Amino acid sequence: MSMTLDVSGTAQIPFTRLVSVELRKTADTRAGRWLLGAIVGITALFMIIFFLVADSEERIFGNFIGIASTPQGFLLPVLGILLVTSEWSQRTAMVTFALAPSRTKVIAAKTVAALILGVAAFAAAVLIAALATVLGGASEGFEGLTATVFVLFLALQLLTVLQGLAYGLILLNTPAAIVTFFVLPIASSIVFALVPFLSDVAPWFDLGTAQQPLFTSFGGEENLTGEHYAQLGTTALIWIVLPFMAGWARVMRAEVK
Repeated sequence: MSMTLDVSGTAQIPFTRLVSVELRKTADTRAGRWLLGAIVGITALFMIIFFLVADSEERIFGNFIGIASTPQGFLLPVLGILLVTSEWSQRTAMVTFALAPSRTKVIAAKTVAALILGVAAFAAAVLIAALATVLGGASEGFEGLTATVFVLFLALQLLTVLQGLAYGLILLNTPAAIVTFFVLPIASSIVFALVPFLSDVAPWFDLGTAQQPLFTSFGGEENLTGEHYAQLGTTALIWIVLPFMAGWARVMRAEVK
């Protein structure tokens, strides 16, 4: 006589618990801890180097924020990639989806965890930049600082980590996702720069080209226009939103081993 276990009355795992588990996973491994430490440490190192080589009047908050965006732009996407691919490379996906059968909730939890880590990196960069500005002694270190600077920098951080998450969802393999993330955008920028008839439309299709005005705006050298925002939105759709949706669809259909 076979017995059937009735689990209809079992409470589902709260979404907040799934998010906390995903956050804890980032620090559970040595690689994860090193990556988290590297994000903060290398960000501080870049700012220290700029502090030492820049003139006193160049040590303004916007410049320090712009400097911070470079290392974090490389490392935050890797963090997003590892949040996804570690499940498949370490063969823990079966356990994860057995405990939390809803793949939509699991992917959403990973996404929220990635965004939280992006906000944490943003906060660390802002604090280090503020300290460096105070120590830098520039007479107008915080002059002209507006909420727009913070919003744009935060948006940049979150977009980069989501881009890494998207590549991780599509490929489900750590080395392949990391290599693709670094090679594909660089190849795109080279093609748009070398092919004459493509250079005019590059800001609408190449993410790196579209983000250039964003970087210069941190130091107050250029103000973003409506066209700049439209170009950022279009390239984000091409390089981040669509790959993310494709990756989400793949995970929903992927065979768990």
